Amino acid sequence: MSNTTIDTTELGEKIVGVLKTIYDPEIPVDIYELGLIYDVFVNEDYDVKILMTLTTPNCPVAETLPLEVEEKIKSLDAVKSAEVEITFDPPWSHDLMSEEAKLELGML
Repeated sequence: MSNTTIDTTELGEKIVGVLKTIYDPEIPVDIYELGLIYDVFVNEDYDVKILMTLTTPNCPVAETLPLEVEEKIKSLDAVKSAEVEITFDPPWSHDLMSEEAKLELGML
């Protein structure tokens, strides 16, 4: 009997790679650099759960963005299922953006 352990770190990096291809429609920066992704959980069964927020609760993509994230994560071969949970605690703020995003938006 072989004990196969998946490299959750490697899968996590692939997931981040996918997240960096998804953009907020109002800001020309991907959702990862914007700081909208609070956490990525991967278990041994390849189930992925993403805890994310939106720039505002009445964000125009509140319905579609989480679905887009789920679909794109599910498209990774190693992923069995993907679930996105939206939270507004803590609320998103400019402080959560990466230096790269702030630079892109002329905030530095």
